[in-house]
Amino acid sequence: MSALEIELEMEELLLRIVPELKEQWQGASPEMIARIERLADRPLPPFYRWFLSRMGKSMGALAYPTLDFSAQRVLACYAEKLVAPDPRFLLIGHESNEMMPLHVFYDFDVPAREDALVTERDAMGGELYDRFETLREMLAWGAILKFRVNKMPQKCEGILSSDDPDLLSRLEPLMSSLGFTKPISTGSCCGLYERYDVVMICKRSPREELVGIQAFRLGGRDAGVLRKILGRITTESSLEVEVDEWTPALR
Repeated sequence: MSALEIELEMEELLLRIVPELKEQWQGASPEMIARIERLADRPLPPFYRWFLSRMGKSMGALAYPTLDFSAQRVLACYAEKLVAPDPRFLLIGHESNEMMPLHVFYDFDVPAREDALVTERDAMGGELYDRFETLREMLAWGAILKFRVNKMPQKCEGILSSDDPDLLSRLEPLMSSLGFTKPISTGSCCGLYERYDVVMICKRSPREELVGIQAFRLGGRDAGVLRKILGRITTESSLEVEVDEWTPALR
């Protein structure tokens, strides 16, 4: 897909599930975007440039409780020398929770689909905790979780596993046969599936050794519907399903 197609696909998803976002989001100025690009010392990923132009000042309802993705905060962190410039990593999200001070960075060594790997680490370096293959998938996964899965009356979460490293290639044909659509295209580390009455999201950490595993969350109108979906996955594919938690708990 082209960068424009990716951006239009993402914008359609976000404005569909969060209609008020169009009046809430605010983009960063071209000057601020140019300053961030100078910090990166390379052209910014096309999707990040789109993100900054739409939400670089305010993410509206999509804002994270303790993560600040604003261009102003990114520039301030570098100006205050809270983070050291690095040709490989660019700070894109500042974590204000001092109990878990892991900030969000791009890893430019791992580009993907007009975007780049999203990882977490301490401001000055240290161990990496890879989150998503792209910022786009991180934002879409979070938005669907918040505005679709978590709003369903019944939810469950657990683990999907397979002997096939590309687990989603086994899952997607079945989900399509069950009437689910994919709101955006994704890589092998993130699956997003929507139906009018049920939503399923799953993910695994990029570069993780356990490639045949995906953590999933499923939301729908009642436990019966969710059990039916999980039963079809178990019986009509080679995947194994382990449910860890039901919300609310089943009696």
